[in-house]
Amino acid sequence: MLTINVAVLLGVIVFVRLRRPVEPRTRLDQAFGITVILVLGLLLAPTAFGHSVLGAVKQLVEGIARASH
Repeated sequence: MLTINVAVLLGVIVFVRLRRPVEPRTRLDQAFGITVILVLGLLLAPTAFGHSVLGAVKQLVEGIARASH
């Protein structure tokens, strides 16, 4: 039996949608894109990968904050 990880599936959807040519989008299309990105973030957040991304972003923000003072 074939199983699909939902986070991987949403990642593929985001990748395909970002590769499309830039064109005017409808509000429904924008809302769908935002929803997919938010759900992907919620699925990745509790994983080890999500924690490592959070740590990297945290270090980047702290470095920028220190540089601005």
